[in-house]
Amino acid sequence: MLIKIGELATRTGATVETIRYYEKERLLPKPARSQGNYRLYNEAHFERLQFILHCRTLDMTLDEVRTLLQYRDKPDENCGEVNVLLDEHIDAVETRMEELIQLKQHLLALRQKCASEALAESCGILHALADNSCHR
Repeated sequence: MLIKIGELATRTGATVETIRYYEKERLLPKPARSQGNYRLYNEAHFERLQFILHCRTLDMTLDEVRTLLQYRDKPDENCGEVNVLLDEHIDAVETRMEELIQLKQHLLALRQKCASEALAESCGILHALADNSCHR
């Protein structure tokens, strides 16, 4: 079964641009070409793209995806590095969650600077943003 890039995009939910980008980044192997020079993808492309997209929904970087694909392509190798990669990714997510909690606190403090509608010139939020007092 060979399909064109538009159908691959439809089947996976990716955009055509995303598929081309993953090819350029060498995450997806180059597809065959039709006589009309259309890209033709097979089931292996479909499965690999689904794997990549799933990793991306988990907010993995392209380098992380690349590493995971290397192990996926060599099923007889030890997957210890995969475990390390995932542990590091979990740590990064936890750090980002802490940063987002701090960001929320700053935004809530900023929101308290203006409790009602007023003229923009007297808006406490705008004044706080101008003098950076929401971070003090």
